[in-house]
Amino acid sequence: MLIRVPKGWEIKEREATPKDTFSQRRMLLKTLLSVPAVAAGTSFIASGKAVVAKENNDDPTSDLYPVIRNNRYKLDRPITPKEISTKYNNYYEFGSHKEIWSLTDNLSTRPWLVTIDGLVDKKIVIDIDSLIRQMPLEERVYRHRCVERWSMAVPYSGFPLSNLISLAKPLNSAKYIVMQSFFDADVAPGQRQFWYPWPYTEGLTIDEALNELAFIATGYYGEPIPNQNGAPLRLAVPWKYGFKHIKGIVRFTFSDKRPVSFWEEIAGSEYGFWANVAGSVPHPRWPQATEEFFGPNGKEKRRTQLYNGYSEYVSYLYRGLKGESLFK
Repeated sequence: MLIRVPKGWEIKEREATPKDTFSQRRMLLKTLLSVPAVAAGTSFIASGKAVVAKENNDDPTSDLYPVIRNNRYKLDRPITPKEISTKYNNYYEFGSHKEIWSLTDNLSTRPWLVTIDGLVDKKIVIDIDSLIRQMPLEERVYRHRCVERWSMAVPYSGFPLSNLISLAKPLNSAKYIVMQSFFDADVAPGQRQFWYPWPYTEGLTIDEALNELAFIATGYYGEPIPNQNGAPLRLAVPWKYGFKHIKGIVRFTFSDKRPVSFWEEIAGSEYGFWANVAGSVPHPRWPQATEEFFGPNGKEKRRTQLYNGYSEYVSYLYRGLKGESLFK
């Protein structure tokens, strides 16, 4: 008889709390060409700002949620109440304070174009709804760890990043996937702060992006993802600090050069490319040995786990790497 021994971070499904409960300014955003969208019979003309339109903020994919949970990914803690995770988060496009949720209403996520370019077989521009509807959606409950020491546990709906890579058909010379957020200072007041290198840019190695944990979130707590949490597309890589989890994505570019990410350009000594979670590697401003977890009963102090508790899934990615600051 096969006996399965649970991992240290796993709990029984029934124990999970339910749903109810900154250098010169870089102008990287370029004018998109008029190209056919992947959606049959649909095409768009997109200018630098038109990626965020303002006439319709409804979500045509709401009928897809909730989706079935993938029970492979379980936690050692309950789910953070939705009221907390949707009203306490970072989104510097809208400001540097935590409670930016009320400032995101003017961000319209329909229509929304996603560009896939760089070292790919063929450039793709696709509308968000066509993209979402052709992807295999599932729910995953992931831990989220901010470098500022707070943490949460949230149920994301979405699809593995590997599925988008399959759609992109990158060339063998592609070693990195570079992601960019929208840029529209008319609706995102934080983007009026010219000392920041907008638009927000992040990146992963192709191997990281192909890891089974790398996830593109389109939903949150069984519903379409709210604006403040990264609608309509955000990255979720739970073994990395939260600043890697880019929100409001409009472009995926495949490259043979390692990108300089948003926070790395601002303060590279504090925010590196890898940003893997490790309690033994302190940050200049926030000790990392412990974290403050937002749970159903308030904040709870917990020990920080290597790779945020996902070592079994990701540690192999970093074997043999020398001279790299993997944990900042």
